[in-house]
Amino acid sequence: MSASPTPDSVLRRLEWTVIRRLDGLLHGDYRTLFRGYGLDLADLREYQLHDDVRHIDWNVTARMQTPYVREFNEEREVAAWFLLDLSPSVDFGSQNVRKRAVSSEFVTVLARLLTRHGNRVGALFYGGEVDTMIPTRSGRRHVLHILHEMLSRPVVTLAQPTDLNVLLRTGYDVVKRRSLVFLISDFISAPGWERPLSNFARRHEVLAVRLYDPLEVELPDLGLFVIQDAETGEQLFVDSHDRGFRRRFADVAERREKALRTAFRQAGVDALELGTDGDLVDAILRFADLRKRRSQLAAGGLPQHLVTS
Repeated sequence: MSASPTPDSVLRRLEWTVIRRLDGLLHGDYRTLFRGYGLDLADLREYQLHDDVRHIDWNVTARMQTPYVREFNEEREVAAWFLLDLSPSVDFGSQNVRKRAVSSEFVTVLARLLTRHGNRVGALFYGGEVDTMIPTRSGRRHVLHILHEMLSRPVVTLAQPTDLNVLLRTGYDVVKRRSLVFLISDFISAPGWERPLSNFARRHEVLAVRLYDPLEVELPDLGLFVIQDAETGEQLFVDSHDRGFRRRFADVAERREKALRTAFRQAGVDALELGTDGDLVDAILRFADLRKRRSQLAAGGLPQHLVTS
């Protein structure tokens, strides 16, 4: 029986297979990925095309009868938090890869990319309750510490149903300074987490990272087998030869997909899908694209009353 990989071996593998590839693909997108949040007023100047309209100083604009914007010195450091759902349902995987493994690799790569640029990362672990809090720090050793805590957690076979409310409310209390927050979960949870997510997103920039397995979306014809709820242990004997059953399964999955997309949209949160059959580099590049588009949308355009005819 082969020994489990050590955190150092996992990180070295990801540095070689993923981070090395991203270095050649992201190019100048690192600034978009890891833009800081602390801003100090530096100067005032006349508005120019493509300036962020949120930086218009309306008092000066009224006095000068022409639009003026504030210029800021940006604090370069980013504080990032990983809010990790490590409940039993994330131990499922039909592709020889479990959702937990996808989560740990994503966290490791993002944490290393962030800390290599001098930023700090922290984490909250949820497994029925928030049982672990790792404060924000920088450096490769800190990334190894987070990865070690993820890999060393025992697999829980039975638990109470997941309640993301607990993770979000705890995160809201713990994360004080404006931060980049990754909420990583399969979102198989008790209802009611949507409002806490919306409240969280008003204070921080939140990215929902949704873990999934293809078998949770579409059930193939596998014959007779037993489905077991990973958290409650409840079992159900099903016949997947039945086309009607597979269609009902797909309908339920589609309704859940729509409900999740609606919840993220109403909370003003971008969502990144991570499948057990996906490519991690593609996922990071999608994240970079989300950040870039978010930055472009935030810049907006001139208000209509300032547009000259």
